[in-house]
Amino acid sequence: MTFRSIAVVALAVGLAAPLAGQMDHTSNIKGSGKLPAGWNARFDQPSGSLTQVDVRQAGTALAFRSGPAAIYWNTKDVAAGQYTVSAIFEQKKSMQHEAYGIFVGGQNLSDPTQNYLYFVIKPQTGEMIINHRNSNARPRAIVAATPSEAINKDAAGTGAATNAIAIRVSKDSVHFYINGKEVRNFAKAGLGGAPTEGIAGLRINHNIDIEVRDFGIKR
Repeated sequence: MTFRSIAVVALAVGLAAPLAGQMDHTSNIKGSGKLPAGWNARFDQPSGSLTQVDVRQAGTALAFRSGPAAIYWNTKDVAAGQYTVSAIFEQKKSMQHEAYGIFVGGQNLSDPTQNYLYFVIKPQTGEMIINHRNSNARPRAIVAATPSEAINKDAAGTGAATNAIAIRVSKDSVHFYINGKEVRNFAKAGLGGAPTEGIAGLRINHNIDIEVRDFGIKR
């Protein structure tokens, strides 16, 4: 091998190493293989399964440990017209750069034509994201990862954080709230076709350990 060839190989290895270090692993969670009564899940990756997440119900609260990223919904939670969907999320340790939140407008959630609008936060970085997922394609960003002072960020030392997240759908517009503060609003016509009528639920990314309280729809 010539000196030039050795240099090219060394450069390639050097570039590849940082990229490999940035790849996330998925926590090895051993779940029960089932969800609380009435609840369903749709994993981002077809290889995801209920044996890789642990979801437990205690009263009106749900505790999640993941595992691969997924959305979760109860078939009774259908919203149309004017309404508000909200939930309180409590983490006892940092979720690192992972996100969690709520979704509305869920349609065909078990099919390749899945369609929904979701709103999630990353308390470690204090960022919020609003996306539209339509079919199995990558989500379309309505609001890319953007800092918000309304987010309660990871506490120093423990990484704990509690945040209330809400989406309010009115007659002609959609409003997004974090801890009671409106952080974005859009005319429905400005959402690029993202749905607002359908099933409402929770989005829990991978490697999350969190309790969700008071999830529900108010009309």
